[in-house]
Amino acid sequence: MSDIKQSDTKDEAPSLYAKHQVIHPRSTSGFYTNLRRLAVISLLGLYYIVPWLMWDGRQAILFDLPERKFYIFGLVFWPQDAIYLTFLLSLAAFALFFFTTLAGRLWCGFACPQTVWTEIFIWMERWVEGDRPQQIKLEKMPMNAYKLRIKATKHLLWISFSLWTGYTFVGYFTPIHLLTEELIAFNASGWETFWVFFYSFATYGNAGWLREQICIYMCPYARFQGAMFDRNTFLVAYDEKRGEPRGARKRNETKELGDCVDCGLCVQVCPTGIDIRDGQQYQCITCTACIDACDEVMVKLNRPKGLVGYTTENNLEGKKTQILRPKILIYGALLVFFTSAIGYLLTQRIPLSLEIVRDRNLLFRETNEGFVENVYIVKILNMDQKDHTYQLVAEGIEGLKLELGQKDLKVPAGKVVDIPLSLQVDPSKLTKKSMNVVITAQALDNPDLKISRDSRFVGKNK
Repeated sequence: MSDIKQSDTKDEAPSLYAKHQVIHPRSTSGFYTNLRRLAVISLLGLYYIVPWLMWDGRQAILFDLPERKFYIFGLVFWPQDAIYLTFLLSLAAFALFFFTTLAGRLWCGFACPQTVWTEIFIWMERWVEGDRPQQIKLEKMPMNAYKLRIKATKHLLWISFSLWTGYTFVGYFTPIHLLTEELIAFNASGWETFWVFFYSFATYGNAGWLREQICIYMCPYARFQGAMFDRNTFLVAYDEKRGEPRGARKRNETKELGDCVDCGLCVQVCPTGIDIRDGQQYQCITCTACIDACDEVMVKLNRPKGLVGYTTENNLEGKKTQILRPKILIYGALLVFFTSAIGYLLTQRIPLSLEIVRDRNLLFRETNEGFVENVYIVKILNMDQKDHTYQLVAEGIEGLKLELGQKDLKVPAGKVVDIPLSLQVDPSKLTKKSMNVVITAQALDNPDLKISRDSRFVGKNK
């Protein structure tokens, strides 16, 4: 007993930190893999191509923060159009709720930027280092000239792609043709340079190094997604009744075993490193790679596909899956409402803003002719893409007269003009000390460009 070490006689304190294990997902092929590749190529294609599209001589989609204008094809949005952003965010939220309740984490597996860029980085890694067995072998190899060359090549590709990503990102906020010229001439502003490198670094770090850790530890969606699931939600699931007891066997061999041959391919292809046979886990991002891997094995063993499938809990238990249920109907109705609301607001949108500001230093004054006069500042913002000349009309009090501080009400496209304005009225027409008036601005060349605002006219007591 004297030879027993002290550490052997005492329980060691459990570690609160588990060292991260690098995951090398095996490549797959199949129906769902092809869908995921199509989604990745389509989304990245849009991301990198859209900034180069032109519309009426300008960039089709441009978020011009210094000018406070968002160009989206033929539409131009201003800070005054924040209502559209509110409805758009609401629409996105309920779309996420709807599709999550119906079909699980489709967003995570097929469209999330973290998934999309990670998939591209994994493709580049496989192209340089080979598939999973070659990558593991390379990791265990001591550092030498060959390993250094392979690793350097991979990181060079990652960094180049990240820089292209950061450059494209800034191209949505600075016209990309201008940004290209500035970067080539080393004449980009400090903020432009900062954001190019910052977004490049974020892409390189998240998609190249952190990968599944973003989904598991940092993304809040992984934590609350379960609240939207029910027994009719389509999920990636393992058919335990059919698969157990699992075990290895030869082709066409009849044993008292389930269909699962315990090959482990479903674990090897998983980008988050989980075993789908352990049941539903928040780490599953519904990438469906395990489905294609398992189906490939089942085909080789002359067994039906779907041991790991995209199905519902009710379906696995032999019950009928109910697609139309209260949550789906409610989320669907809200989707229709917000989509319709955005469409209606866009059709009713007038590219003109009018603001009336009363002169609060002087409530009113009497003119030499005996009229009561109120003074205002009218702000006209032309949100259209061409210049307009406007006419102002005031209504609300009998005999109301409007006088402008300038004759020419021409407002250039995308500009705001402050115009002094005075309203005069005969004191006998004032039935109250404060009365409502309506001031309307209308473009002379386009009767549809018309907007009205209420204000107050203050007079003296009777």
